[in-house]
Amino acid sequence: MSERSALERRIHAWLVLFLVCLVLSGLTAFPLVTELRWANALIDNEWLRQVGEGLDRADADYPFLLYGTDWLAFAHLVIAVFFYGVYRDPVRNIWIVEAGMIACAGVIPLALICGPIRDIPIWWSVIDMAFGVFGVIPLLVLRRMIKRLEAAPAR
Repeated sequence: MSERSALERRIHAWLVLFLVCLVLSGLTAFPLVTELRWANALIDNEWLRQVGEGLDRADADYPFLLYGTDWLAFAHLVIAVFFYGVYRDPVRNIWIVEAGMIACAGVIPLALICGPIRDIPIWWSVIDMAFGVFGVIPLLVLRRMIKRLEAAPAR
């Protein structure tokens, strides 16, 4: 196997890992009420209990509010579709990886600014920021491998 095809295989493997995580993250936004009930059954935490009560009340009295989280889930799935372009032609579509890196970086100021505005505990904002930090890792690896692929001799 040539270095170029080995690199392409590794790029595809990292992309699949990233896409699976992105899609799973999105899909978890659909059943929030149920997930919070499960979390509260497993973990005794005041913040989770408060969030669960808020979601239960919103679901019972204002279910249209949860439509926003449906759009959040949908956005994750749409973003995942763009990464198919990277799968097809990594060198030409490296911009998608770089846009993903920018989005991961954007998670941090969003959490730091909006968290306090929405009375989110700082430790929860740190968890949110971790999505950006851990999300950028496979993208950095992908970008580095795509740059190596770009420099590799053509077949």
